[in-house]
Amino acid sequence: MSGTYLGMPAFPEAARAAVGDRTLRGNLRHATHTIRAKRAKAVAEVSDWAELREAGKRIKDHTLRHLDRYLVQLEESVTAAGGTVHWAADAEEANRIVARLVKETGESEVVKVKSMATQEIGLNEALEAEGIHAYETDLAELIVQLGGDRPSHILVPAIHRNRGEIRDIFRREMGEWGRAAPEGLTDTPAELAEAARLHLREKFLRAKVGVSGANFMVAETGTLVVVESEGNGRMCLTLPETLISVVGIEKVVPTWRDLEVFLQTLPRSSTAERMNPYTSTWTGTTDGDGPRTFHLVLLDNGRTDTLADEVGRQALRCIRCSACLNVCPVYERAGGHAYGSVYPGPIGAILSPQLRGTQSEIDASLPYASSLCGACYEVCPVAIDIPEVLVHLRERVVEGGPVVREGNRVVLKPAKGHAAERAAMRAARWAFARPGALRTGQRLASRTRRLHPRTLPGPGRAWSGSRDLPAVPAEPFRDWWQRTNGGKDGAR
Repeated sequence: MSGTYLGMPAFPEAARAAVGDRTLRGNLRHATHTIRAKRAKAVAEVSDWAELREAGKRIKDHTLRHLDRYLVQLEESVTAAGGTVHWAADAEEANRIVARLVKETGESEVVKVKSMATQEIGLNEALEAEGIHAYETDLAELIVQLGGDRPSHILVPAIHRNRGEIRDIFRREMGEWGRAAPEGLTDTPAELAEAARLHLREKFLRAKVGVSGANFMVAETGTLVVVESEGNGRMCLTLPETLISVVGIEKVVPTWRDLEVFLQTLPRSSTAERMNPYTSTWTGTTDGDGPRTFHLVLLDNGRTDTLADEVGRQALRCIRCSACLNVCPVYERAGGHAYGSVYPGPIGAILSPQLRGTQSEIDASLPYASSLCGACYEVCPVAIDIPEVLVHLRERVVEGGPVVREGNRVVLKPAKGHAAERAAMRAARWAFARPGALRTGQRLASRTRRLHPRTLPGPGRAWSGSRDLPAVPAEPFRDWWQRTNGGKDGAR
């Protein structure tokens, strides 16, 4: 399996294949149910969780509303602390900047902290094309990389793999990437973790360049923050001589006091811990401690356009906790690969189509990858109303198409395809605007109900193939009301 998402089919087709994989469904069911139960217990310990959730929402909304000001403040703070800030409008520019910075060091390999932003822009593949090897050091990301695979979960990228599969990957691939797996390696967690530790240790001690993302950036001090559970991040952030951090512009928060809220909500929502085992912060460079050179690449890549959408912009509040994935009945059955994006699950269904646009088949299908049950909204620690954004994006796909920038304006482009659905909506609008026509249609539908098919023909077959068509009543509601109320209007 390739490490890229380019050319993947639309969600319904990809999900259909995933649902037929019993091993995958078993792995997902076990993992998501375990994580969600632990999260619920951890959240229940906090008496003011609702207040923390609202505080996180307000901090994020305030920051996004004044993002231009806080980004300038962040750049000034990072520069004053000895770092260098680079601005990247898109993935291509970000990859070009990172590749140039690595080449300037004279090195040909880097170690990486787990980073959604670098996966989003395809940094590993871009560096490989420039002759630079990027080594993932997060355990799950290591499994994915060694297996030539794609991440399937925000927090647990290898959630679709069981211990036996991981053992086989380590035995088969580790020797090609560095230190080989120990002889007689079993599938016990302790042995797998030790094999990864030995394999990665030589990478940490040899690498001169580290690449990271960041969970948060504090504008007032220029401090970056990474939270993780294994210690690999701490190694990548302190041992290399050069550190390059690629971070989405929405990750900024105004002050240290604001950071306090998220350091309470993120661990409980993601790993069900009261605090992360490793919370690493760094501010520029310091003589004799950590990297000698620090570069911050601030990534837009569709975020500014997303910010222009009053409904969709709330997706930029996301702190990448993955709580929504662990409660989603669709994700549990389809898995992360079906979403065709580094951001799977409910948050991916609203974030990816906004960052990438809805021109492609996969992105146009993602807003429909949901039952709209609302479980994702209930667990979101920053109160993103994912169902609201899903419905909003469905409207965009059907009626308006993608939001794009033309010069200094953000405009809604006409959508491609979905002609039958648009025609049906126009017909319904015409009928609902004409009571007489609606009444006639209802009576005709009731009198011919015995002739109605059980499945729809043509394009409608895709809808009725997985649903029962609603039964048409023997009598329209209007006729029943007039008959039971003697023709009078109003309630009985």
